[in-house]
Amino acid sequence: MIELLTAGTPNGRKVSIALEELALPYTARAIDLGALEQKQPEFLALNPNGRIPVIVDHDNDGFAVFESGAILHYLAEKAGRLLPVDVKQRSIALQWLMFQMGGLGPMMGQANVFYRYAEEKIPFAIERYQKESRRLLEVLDTRLAEQEFLAGEYSIADIAAFPWARSHAWGGISIDGLEHLQRWIDQIEARPAVQRGLRVPEESPVVSQQDVDDKVGEIRKFVA
Repeated sequence: MIELLTAGTPNGRKVSIALEELALPYTARAIDLGALEQKQPEFLALNPNGRIPVIVDHDNDGFAVFESGAILHYLAEKAGRLLPVDVKQRSIALQWLMFQMGGLGPMMGQANVFYRYAEEKIPFAIERYQKESRRLLEVLDTRLAEQEFLAGEYSIADIAAFPWARSHAWGGISIDGLEHLQRWIDQIEARPAVQRGLRVPEESPVVSQQDVDDKVGEIRKFVA
């Protein structure tokens, strides 16, 4: 059994979606980020960086994995799915996974902070991160004009990028004109396993376009 320690953030959603898609048995525990549960010794023993998500694989001697991209890779390897077998196609999937981890997530995260959370609104910072996030989403759109999914077939690369792309409005980022990206978001969001994964954990707020108007106060505490 896999234990998932998570919260309702794009990075947390990646792992619950993957677990649902792979049909791996798991339990989920919501980590109270507002209470800094992720900074407590028990959690830091699993992830010294003090961030969610983390998994503990109790079928593998309680092996702990942190960093969402590494978790997706581990789960795909464990299940033998969502990662191409062909060496070149596998590399393409991992390239797009790294694109999300090194670019899309960090830039959209910063856009969220300066646009949504910061008490002092700094126009330069807001514009800088919104523009870079939009550019990265345009990169995805270009790729998705050529392929149904990022690595040709549905994979952990799509699962990694999807929760960030779907939450674009939270950072004030428009995807107007990015029709291939919107098609891809809609297509993934319609998958039953994805819908289940987006509801994990129930206790945590969902950061998505639908939550923009009514979640500001609830989410603000999660910046710490």
